[in-house]
Amino acid sequence: MQRLCAALLLCASSALAVPQAPDELVLLSEHPVDGMPGGNLSGLAWCGDALWAVSDREDDRLYRLDTRAALWQAEVERFAAPPPPRTPLPWGLRMRTWLAGLVRGGGLDFEGLSCDALGNRYLLSEAHAAVLQVPPAAAAQWLALPDGLVRQARASGMLLHFNSLLEGVAIDPAGERLWLASERQRRGLLVLHRQRSVWRCTGGCVLLSEGGSEPAPPQLQGPAQPRDFSGLALHKEKLFTLERQAHRICRRQLSNGAVERCWSFAGEALSDARRYHKPYGMAEALWIDEDGAWIGLDNGRHARADGERRPIVWRFAAPKGGWGGTP
Repeated sequence: MQRLCAALLLCASSALAVPQAPDELVLLSEHPVDGMPGGNLSGLAWCGDALWAVSDREDDRLYRLDTRAALWQAEVERFAAPPPPRTPLPWGLRMRTWLAGLVRGGGLDFEGLSCDALGNRYLLSEAHAAVLQVPPAAAAQWLALPDGLVRQARASGMLLHFNSLLEGVAIDPAGERLWLASERQRRGLLVLHRQRSVWRCTGGCVLLSEGGSEPAPPQLQGPAQPRDFSGLALHKEKLFTLERQAHRICRRQLSNGAVERCWSFAGEALSDARRYHKPYGMAEALWIDEDGAWIGLDNGRHARADGERRPIVWRFAAPKGGWGGTP
């Protein structure tokens, strides 16, 4: 009898250990974006009264998205980026990134966008592991990030591979805390704190570093892919990561980056009409607000099944119970 009870308890605990599939987000609207000739929408942020975007193929402009019609128009705001700071990345990675910029355009390779309460825009340069601040009415300037940022990230296994470097940025409304996401192999989260005009690693820069792979969504029927982060957002003292290969958004703790809950958008993203004939996801931009999520696609000018080649922005409704809810 004791053996039977023990076996039943073991089976029950095994069943409880099986992770639940994340709830599916509901798509409210889909918006092709005209006016981004370089395509490659790689960052989104709501600043003031407008949604803004950045392309990783253009080093001198932001786009204010006119969202009054179903077909959105991107309006250009130009800026002049000063010479980037000396990057602490090793020579080999710097040269490969420089050559890629020459071939495809976008030598700074802006891969993320965030905004503080004063309307300052923060653009993440993957090529230089640096962050450019673009104020609404002043000259752009690079943030003074500590040299130890890249050193600590690489010591934790991140920022080791070409085109797998920093991919997401988030700033708090006061402009005093900054989070960065490392893309893959290994993916991870980093945090910095501003002390006057200098950014420091208070207690260490690395919040999270993890490797490994996970199964692709069932719709893709492909092999497991490396875990990745392709976008990052801050909402109500929680970090939200955009996980491109898994087609989901996850809420994480600020203290250590631990995942609390995830939501899938695979059902909508991988419908027959919206699917791209590529083995990887296209979602690279994320902004979270009380009512929902904005997700931007960097389609690399590839056409999806219905023939659409322009950048796309999706609007998903917030989950039932809100972003802070529990299953």
